Amino acid sequence: MAIKTIPLSRLETDLTRTLNECAASGETLIVEMPDHRLLAIRSLESGEDDSLMDELLASNPKFQALVAKSKASPRKPFTSRAEG
Repeated sequence: MAIKTIPLSRLETDLTRTLNECAASGETLIVEMPDHRLLAIRSLESGEDDSLMDELLASNPKFQALVAKSKASPRKPFTSRAEG
């Protein structure tokens, strides 16, 4: 699995393009936060098994409510704050 490290400023500058690149390339993005924490963004294929999702659905009421709310809402295209 390929990994690419980017500063938070790049993600903020062009969120949609950066996320689309991540999804298209399959690379995992490591985002360097200003306080030196690191966050990972990884594209998931629609049929890919992701244990985190299963764990959250099984044990986290807030996540369950968020999923239920999302399912009940009409689908909207993904846009960044700059576009929307």
